[in-house]
Amino acid sequence: MNLHQFRFVQEAVRRNLNLTEAAKALHTSQPGVSKAIIELEEELGIEIFSRHGKRLKRVTEPGQHVVESIGIILREVGNLRRIGDEYSAQDSGTLSIATTHSQARYVLPVPVTKLRERYPKVNISLHQGAPDQVARMVQDEVADIGIATESLADYPDLVTLPCYEWQHVLVLPAQHPLAQQQRVTLEDIAAEPLVTYHPSFTGRARIDHAFAQRHLTPRIVLEAIDSDVIKTYVRLGLGLGIVAEMAMQSDADTDLVLRPLGQLLGQNTARVALKRGAYLRDFVYHFASLLSDRLDKALILKAMSGQSSSYEL
Repeated sequence: MNLHQFRFVQEAVRRNLNLTEAAKALHTSQPGVSKAIIELEEELGIEIFSRHGKRLKRVTEPGQHVVESIGIILREVGNLRRIGDEYSAQDSGTLSIATTHSQARYVLPVPVTKLRERYPKVNISLHQGAPDQVARMVQDEVADIGIATESLADYPDLVTLPCYEWQHVLVLPAQHPLAQQQRVTLEDIAAEPLVTYHPSFTGRARIDHAFAQRHLTPRIVLEAIDSDVIKTYVRLGLGLGIVAEMAMQSDADTDLVLRPLGQLLGQNTARVALKRGAYLRDFVYHFASLLSDRLDKALILKAMSGQSSSYEL
């Protein structure tokens, strides 16, 4: 048996037993993947997968134990490489960050700049995606660390730690009648056309929940994943906007009036995600501490060695 066979089995499971997709992901041929898996099964004396013809149908009961062991082995192989990198080139390498657009655009510029000041030989690789994609990139070790508000706590292979709290704000043109009110209600907002985030991004679920609790149905006329896009359509008069507060820190937004919505919609918690059992290089720990003072190395090590997946503020 060899590591190639292990990777083929792991990728087949990740790709929902689609060997063609697994082969594409590993830049090899589908027959080669199929043959390697069969050879591993013959060596182990068990079937890892049940089949219908040449297609994989499901992971067998003994196969589930094999897949779990393979995950541990490949994770430790990755850790060995990172340990080698740590001691052969302690202050250089690549930090891969998976995050959403809002975090990359409004939160990460300062921490990334400070990291580069401390570790000038470390390159940064930013992977942007939806929260579920962020979680999967950390799980699949495409990224060392993930940052998002939603979904990260839903993956048992990840350890997630609270980073900071934030709230939504209402943004509206200065000439809008509601701009004259210091406080607005959900009823006020529900009576207006709204421009806000796509349902899977930036706390949108919390927005929907708050309206539903008051038995209100907001009239959302445009959804987007980019706060700047939302603000553009607010300026065009399409509706009132609901965006994350960190998206309103620019001097370019002085033409818009904002009202905090934390008391109406509740607080959101941005979280960082790390692969359970992964070996982290020193610059990963330092970057986490730049995101939040509470995320020091001792806390992260304690969380990584514990049984819980999700920790709270």
